Amino acid sequence: MNRCEGQEDAGVRQCRSQRLKNRKEFLFLASRGRKAPARGLVLQLFRRQDTGVARVGFTVTKKVGNAVVRNKAKRRLREVVRVVEADTPLNGLDLVLIGRAATGERLFTDLVADFRKALTVCLTEADRKTPTSKN
Repeated sequence: MNRCEGQEDAGVRQCRSQRLKNRKEFLFLASRGRKAPARGLVLQLFRRQDTGVARVGFTVTKKVGNAVVRNKAKRRLREVVRVVEADTPLNGLDLVLIGRAATGERLFTDLVADFRKALTVCLTEADRKTPTSKN
């Protein structure tokens, strides 16, 4: 499924992120990825070696609430990623957003700010801990 949108004649293509759906991928990010908690969400990030489109997964545990509350939290997290992805390149990243109890009630602008802050923290930590090549 091609999730790229844009004007072919102008040569401009904007690719939306793909979804992480397999448990194996979620567990990989949990073990090897960088983690940044925020008030409205927890972000797990892993920088891949390629520059392909971002892959994003969403999860909300039963501790947060019933199915209606969890689905609302996931919808809000999906929209946060869509908004941030419009102006921030996320290429080459695998992301998992974990919803918290505050995800459903938090102001949307605060939720976007939480995601941006967590993204910055994870990216700086990933860049700092990435081994440099020795010649």
